[in-house]
Amino acid sequence: MGDAKVTVREAMQRLAAFSCAPLLCSSLWRSTPVDCPPGSPDFINAVVALTPLPHFTPESLLVELQVLEREFGRQPKQVLNEARPLDLDLIAWGSEVRNTPALTLPHPRAHLRRFVLQPLSELAPDLVLPGQTRTVAELLTGLRTDEALERLP
Repeated sequence: MGDAKVTVREAMQRLAAFSCAPLLCSSLWRSTPVDCPPGSPDFINAVVALTPLPHFTPESLLVELQVLEREFGRQPKQVLNEARPLDLDLIAWGSEVRNTPALTLPHPRAHLRRFVLQPLSELAPDLVLPGQTRTVAELLTGLRTDEALERLP
């Protein structure tokens, strides 16, 4: 929602405050909506790799990501996968595995989503997500979805 490219770029800059090393940022990608309400706009997606500050746990970083989403105008969810100003997901945390009501790691659908794998492959094509046996690049090559992605300038 809104000027999504500007929002995503600003959010990327803000994520640097959570990292003790420079961020790695993918390109921005425009994607068709997946499992969204009819009439949903295209989405702007990117992946950011950060090195969390020492005091962070996956759960505490997720809380900070949710605070950032609200600062950018995100409201409580009314409809599953509805358009929103900003949606930050924690995809993976090294080899950590979590399955709690608050957090599932790795993200349970990351390996099935072109809009995640395409930008992730720019940063870590050889990464094997926990629970997977194939690299991000291999998952992307074997993915069969109707998603359409376009790299933005």
